[in-house]
Amino acid sequence: MASDGGAYRLRCSLLGHGQDVRGLTRGLFPPGGFVSVSRDRTARLWAPDGLNRGFTEMHCMSGHSNFVSCVCIIPPSELYPRGLIATGGNDHNICIFTIDNPAPLYILKGHKNTVCSLSSGKFGTLLSGSWDTTAKVWLNDRCMMTLQGHTAAIWAVIILPEQGLMLTGSADKTIKLWKAGRCERTFTGHEDCVRGLAILSEMEFLSCANDATVRRWQISGECLHVYYGHTNYIYSISAFPQCKGFVTTGEDRSLRIWKKGECAQTIRLPAQSVWCCCVLDNGDIVVGASDGIIRVFTESLERTASAEEIQAFENELSQASIDPKTGDLGDINADDLPGREHLKDPGTRDGQTRLIKDNGKVEAYQWSVSEGRWIKIGDVVGSSGATQQTSGKILFEGKEYDYVFTIDVNESGPSYKLPYNITDDPWLTAYNFLQKNDLNPMFLDQVAKFIMDNTKGQTLLSTSSQFSDPFTGAGRYVPGSSSASSTIPGADPFTGAGRYVPGSASNEVAPVGGVDPYTGMGAYRSPEAKVENIYFPKKDAVTFDQANPSQILGKLKELNSSATEEHKLTEDDLIILEKLLSATCNTSAETPTAQQLQTLWRAVNWPEDIVFPALDILRLSVRHPTVNENFCNEKDHVQLAILLKFLNPKGKQANQLLALRALCNCFVSQAGQKLMMEQRGEIMTQAIETKSGNKNIHIALATLTLNYAVCLHKVNNIEGKAQCLSVISTVMEVVQDLEAVFRLLVALGTLISDDTNAVQLAKSLGVDSQIKKYASVSEPAKVKECCRFVLNLL
Repeated sequence: MASDGGAYRLRCSLLGHGQDVRGLTRGLFPPGGFVSVSRDRTARLWAPDGLNRGFTEMHCMSGHSNFVSCVCIIPPSELYPRGLIATGGNDHNICIFTIDNPAPLYILKGHKNTVCSLSSGKFGTLLSGSWDTTAKVWLNDRCMMTLQGHTAAIWAVIILPEQGLMLTGSADKTIKLWKAGRCERTFTGHEDCVRGLAILSEMEFLSCANDATVRRWQISGECLHVYYGHTNYIYSISAFPQCKGFVTTGEDRSLRIWKKGECAQTIRLPAQSVWCCCVLDNGDIVVGASDGIIRVFTESLERTASAEEIQAFENELSQASIDPKTGDLGDINADDLPGREHLKDPGTRDGQTRLIKDNGKVEAYQWSVSEGRWIKIGDVVGSSGATQQTSGKILFEGKEYDYVFTIDVNESGPSYKLPYNITDDPWLTAYNFLQKNDLNPMFLDQVAKFIMDNTKGQTLLSTSSQFSDPFTGAGRYVPGSSSASSTIPGADPFTGAGRYVPGSASNEVAPVGGVDPYTGMGAYRSPEAKVENIYFPKKDAVTFDQANPSQILGKLKELNSSATEEHKLTEDDLIILEKLLSATCNTSAETPTAQQLQTLWRAVNWPEDIVFPALDILRLSVRHPTVNENFCNEKDHVQLAILLKFLNPKGKQANQLLALRALCNCFVSQAGQKLMMEQRGEIMTQAIETKSGNKNIHIALATLTLNYAVCLHKVNNIEGKAQCLSVISTVMEVVQDLEAVFRLLVALGTLISDDTNAVQLAKSLGVDSQIKKYASVSEPAKVKECCRFVLNLL
């Protein structure tokens, strides 16, 4: 890269795309190349031309049925030593290409709207952002997790250098930091849609937005600086290597180069929307715009275009029409403008613009510091005559459209906004518009005709076959088509070790081999003996079985005496609960009755300050097959919802603990496993909220995660594993008790055993670096041993 301070000049202009160039990324192979994507539905790989200053199109990739919006490179792997190319499109899909094949290797489906941003990380992970308000984490051809929290389209995503950290920028004006799939922080400050993100270092990043500003942030949340310069939406931002500044492009027809905190150079382009930019390894800048042309700019004199090419570029620029309505040049009053003599005075800074009036025409000029002259950047016209279809830049509800019409259904009623893209089916758009606004279907022909008249029936490309007839329902959503599975095999895996044993210790887990790793009994070995992995994959659920029925009943009676009349139990009720406790603790051969269960549910509905003995009875009872089936097969899962409400982080810790233990004990039978797996997302989301609790809560939370790992190891549900890995990563950060750590390690080992995808995902979340410290724990030995076995897999 040339030394700082040199001015950027045109290196070359590349023709090839038929429409707007919407995304660019630096390539890995061939070195010095890059990849571009366009509204023409293609991606193109460009390599430096050794003979001159230009680039050669190596090949063109197709796979999308609509515009292609974004692109990124997935780093090399053993399987693909030259890396892969990922592209996202308006067809809601992500296509993955090898660098030498024009057809996709595979297609990732899952988003419900345009995929407009992609970022790749280590170990093959891919992060995507979509107008459907979600971001998704992919590993190879599978969706690992979905990041939910934004309230509008996600326009920008990036994976940070520190493993497990990700950023998303949205039309809701915020940026969110995600760690292991959970939102850790929300950055506020931008006043409009956030469009781009760029990494400066492990601790800092940049954002650009439709509010025409760039912001520099610390990961900790502080906004360090706001950069002003653009006069319209900023679409793209890219950082130079070694934090030597950054570049931005936007709707004001400009590429701006920022050095040492200031705009050092402004380059105008003969296209209204400069959609994207990327910086190559040698410091050259590639930009893509709404005229379909890719332009490369360089500081290097050796790579600068010939005088003829630069003159041709300036001629093209000088003939451009500038629409004053964009506001890029401020308020313009042609009568007050000076003549050509105004250009004799030099400018005061690079990129400064001057308007003059010459023969009744208004012309715009920009000062170039490096050349010491005014360069004409276009004619200012009353209206450019351009249609909005040149860029699709109108934003409505955070999404881009070619048109947003205002429809007045009747004079006295409200007006409605109708967004429309010229690749849309006008009839389907009209139908959806009427449905959304609850308007009379009789207007269908009228609205569709209005769309066609006002777009002159224009379609950029033939209408995609994906549009179905809204009246027949063809192509509609079919329930059950989801890839995620939560079924459990028919056999009951919980008939062996791990089930309830009378008199067993509180947190005991049945052994997996000859030694019980949870109690350490018989764990002595000579230093020379080879350590065998007796820890994972765990086959059976871990339960909380310790019971002192007389103590529980004593507390229940004591609290019952102070309960309100509405909640007070009768003497008969207390006897019924005593019988239930003896039946479920195996001290009697009786089976729990419906009356006993009804009484228990009444007690579980007590106020939270006195409910804990009732929760303890539920914790013990739910291990009994009859109670388990009653609890887990209940219609609408009302009882489960009551149990989950006790996980509220603001609630009493005793209730949190007993609710977690009751959930762990649900796993003892098939009905319980089925319910726990069906409700996994909700249960784990609620359970993780208790992470700030005491060590007993941490042990219960770790045990719940372990029981999920046992089930997930059997059914191999990768999305479920991703959620568990996220929980393990999150809890590892706060937990201190080594028993809880041990259970999390067993859960982790169980999740990643015999599953290369899960191993890669665990690495990408940075779990290996989180657990390394436990490999040197001296006591208990099981923590160190288990940790080392897990690290061997990672």
